[in-house]
Amino acid sequence: MKNNEKTTAQLLKELQELQKNYNSLKEIYESNISERKLNEEELKENKEKYRGLSEAAFESIFISEKGLCIEQNQTAEKIFGYTNEEATQSGRYGTEWIAVKDRDMVMQNMLAGFEEPYEVTALRKDGTTFPCMLRGKMMHYKGRTVRVTSLSDITERKRVEAELIISKERAEESERLKSAFLANMSHEIRTPMNGILGFAGLLKVSKLTGEQQQQYISIIEKSGARMLNIINDIVDISKIESGLMEVDIKESNINEQMEFIFNFFKPEVENKGMKFNVVNNLPKKEAIILIDQEKLYAILINLVKNAIKYSDKGSIEFGYKLKKNNKNKELSEQHILEFYVKDTGIGIAKERQDAVFERFIQADISDSRAYQGAGLGLSISKAYVEMLGGKIWVESELGKGSVFYFNIPYNIGLEENLEKNILPNYNEEENNIRNLKILIVEDDNISEKFISTVVKVYSKEILIARNGIKAVELCRNNSDIDFVLMDIKMAEMNGYEATKQIRKFNKKVIIIAQTAHGLLIDKKRAIDAGCNDYISKPINVYLLKGLIKKYFNKSNH
Repeated sequence: MKNNEKTTAQLLKELQELQKNYNSLKEIYESNISERKLNEEELKENKEKYRGLSEAAFESIFISEKGLCIEQNQTAEKIFGYTNEEATQSGRYGTEWIAVKDRDMVMQNMLAGFEEPYEVTALRKDGTTFPCMLRGKMMHYKGRTVRVTSLSDITERKRVEAELIISKERAEESERLKSAFLANMSHEIRTPMNGILGFAGLLKVSKLTGEQQQQYISIIEKSGARMLNIINDIVDISKIESGLMEVDIKESNINEQMEFIFNFFKPEVENKGMKFNVVNNLPKKEAIILIDQEKLYAILINLVKNAIKYSDKGSIEFGYKLKKNNKNKELSEQHILEFYVKDTGIGIAKERQDAVFERFIQADISDSRAYQGAGLGLSISKAYVEMLGGKIWVESELGKGSVFYFNIPYNIGLEENLEKNILPNYNEEENNIRNLKILIVEDDNISEKFISTVVKVYSKEILIARNGIKAVELCRNNSDIDFVLMDIKMAEMNGYEATKQIRKFNKKVIIIAQTAHGLLIDKKRAIDAGCNDYISKPINVYLLKGLIKKYFNKSNH
């Protein structure tokens, strides 16, 4: 054998090496195949994840290359109305989803690579627009550099923001008006108080003539009446806002009401050199209607007072007319009475004609005469008209005057059932009421002295109790008490409870509740507790005397 010939052992060894290398290459190849498959699966999975996230997104997502849309998600298709083919295969630029007025801005931001969110107006396929928050970002996608843009609909957010702004402005306006109102109220209360306290002090000065004394007393009375009007307005607004104001429907002759108001204001109007007229269009029989008499008085008085306040010359006229239903010539509750108060005063600017019926608004009027009232009269009138089932409005022109209108349902009543809320006639010389034993239950010294002075003429003895407990004790120990004037709001035991206790052992004594509260519910509560009647503060002398005559005048029994 030659030296260069390989032995069998050597050949076998080389063959084993080749097999080993083959196996190693095979393992490497198979490993690469597995890794490639794994990468493909991972890529596929990532694509599915991206697609799922993209489709699940609440905002619209677009991918664009060199300005052209190459992909959009389902949300974008649903919101904007373009199918995927319309969006990606028609050479459509991304700015076509933006309203024309914002396209230049969006294009500039794209070219600058701007990535912060900003507001734009988006444009749907059907041409409608809506506010959006846009955000764009450059990124690599499928080996290309693209821009991913998201558009989030912010319509609801903008609506809420607008409502918040309006609410804020209204709150600020309300605070401004309330501040003006409080400043006005301070002036309104202090002015009559100055008259009351100032002239009450002057009455102490000696050597006053009788004429001076009467003049000072008249000023005190007028100042007190002015302050009472202010307080009544505030109380009425409080009742209206709290839902405690009630309607008390009774039969009333509206012609008599109109004449009363005319006669009441006639001297004041004529003193200003103005003409004053009232127009009643219904005969007496048809003028008797079902109405809350006090509320109708309040509405008309407020409107006439305003006419006088803001008029210096010319005339004032008020009245009403019946508007009939053409389909029914008979009088019915479907007909309405339309009242009016017309003046030739300063008038109201058109943009303020709705505002004057809002509470506190009068305090915002620049005219100096606005400071002669609390600014609640028209608001109260509006509330009363609506409670009576009608509406109120104004027609006016600056410098030429105003006409205030309001209407209410026409509900005709019967004259024979008319309840005239007239105080009983009081003639002290004819009155034979004497020798009453009277108990005054009152925790305020001044009120007690006033009541004692009024009822002294009827009494043989006056007892005083400062609280409900003492009142019950005095009634128990004095079974001959004829008359109790029971204050309601007191410490320890209020008037309602005291009355209930007294009624357990004395059913005959006349008990009249007297309170600063003026609600109908308080009157009902007093009657339910056992009171015979009810009188509100400040106590009207003639009304109190009328009640005494009602229960103790022998000619009435």
